[in-house]
Formats: sequence, C-alpha cells, structure tokens
Amino acid sequence: MVTVDDVVTGLEADGHFLVEHLLPPERVAAIRTELLDVLARTPEGRNDFEGFSTRRVYALFAKTRAFDDLAVHPLLLGVLDRVLGHYQLSAPTGIQIGPGEKAQVLHRDQQIYPLPEDYPDVVLNTMWALDDFTADNGATRLVPGSHRWVGRQPAEEETVQAVMPAGSVLFYLGKLWHGGGANRTSTPRLGVILEYVAAWLRPQENHVVAVPRETVAAMPERLQELLGFNIYPPFVGYVDGRHPRRFIEEPVRLT
Repeated sequence: MVTVDDVVTGLEADGHFLVEHLLPPERVAAIRTELLDVLARTPEGRNDFEGFSTRRVYALFAKTRAFDDLAVHPLLLGVLDRVLGHYQLSAPTGIQIGPGEKAQVLHRDQQIYPLPEDYPDVVLNTMWALDDFTADNGATRLVPGSHRWVGRQPAEEETVQAVMPAGSVLFYLGKLWHGGGANRTSTPRLGVILEYVAAWLRPQENHVVAVPRETVAAMPERLQELLGFNIYPPFVGYVDGRHPRRFIEEPVRLT
C-alpha cells in the first residue's frame, strides 16, 4: 500500500509520483458518467494553452459532487500537509483532450506567481485518470527532476509520459515542467486536475465567487476550508472580523 512517505520521497527525488488504481473501476465509471454530462454542455478551448480540441470544466465544485471526497482523500491531504503545510484548492478542472489535439506547451504551474525559481514549493497538483492514459491519447508529459532547475528550459526529448490506468492519480510539484500530451487516437482522454496552493496565495480560480454559498454550506467543513473559507495563521482571510465559515451560515454585518 502506498504511503505518504512514499509519495513525498518520490516528489523530492523526481518532482512527480504515480499511484496506480487508487480508485476502483466502479467508482471511476460513476465519476465519468457524471462528468460527461457536464462536458456535454462545455465548449472547447479558446487558445493553444487550453487546446482547441479540448474541453475544460472550470468551477468544478459548483457543477458536480463527484470529487468532494477525492479533494479530501487521506493520502492526498497527508502529502499536502508535508509539502505545503497550509493550503487550499487552486484550479480544480476536468480536462477532456479530444482527438487531434496537439501537445500542450511545457510549463510550470508555480510560474504564474511572481516568485523566484528556487522559491520553496507553493503548488502541488494531482491528475486523476478517468480513462487509461496512453502515449497516444494525451498522457501528461513530464520532465523528471526539473523541479530543481533554475534558469533552464526543457527540451521535448527530456519528457516522459505519465502512462497510467484509469483510477490512478499522478502527484506532481508546481515547479515541475510538464504539459498535456497530443491525442493521436479517435477517442477523447478524460482526467481531472485537483490543484492546491499555499493558503497565503490567491488561488487561480475564485471559488468563493464560483461556488454558490448554499452549495458550500452542504459540504464537509474541511472541503469548505479548501474552497477558500479558511484562515491562514494568524488571521489572513477573515470576513468582518470573523472566520469566513461564519459567512456561509449568515450574512456579513453591514452596521
């Protein structure tokens, strides 16, 4: 059985770590069914980075409850506790790479923040495979060890692909160079990113706006915190002088 120590050791060494078959087939099938219903109402991408033949489900927790327990999976939270300390969801996104999609540009998730390249980790990402990820259908490309690079750009020949069966999850650090793969098959490839960021930084998506308050109110407390209703010690993130979870239950005092 894979442990938190196993994942953290792999992240430190290579910048990524794969856990195969974390989800049973019946759970994968149920998630796919629900997410495909959302994808049917989702347009394809608007630029090269999103992919013109790729559909991306943003505001994920406003549109489906399929990932509530995955976002607080004990293995994932244990790794996050070790790598980031205090954290919140940043950019949870369903990604369906369609046939004919070209490879995404290699990038680092952490580079969106104006921090030095050698700054400690503030982003940890996970990719949950809902289809088998193969070399031909768009398996994520990774550059092992590149989380330690400073002042160096990757070359395509340095990449490896995260080939994995459906139900697996790939952990990778925000400083690791990576990108979606090209889909050279006739069928789409479906996965979901659950990305986390240090709680003192602004997440990529504004979940407090994206997810209706009545939806958040029905969620477990830990997931509420991960969606931005949290405090970074000692008191960053308060609302009207109180913990933001109070805002879920009652309006802000205006007088």
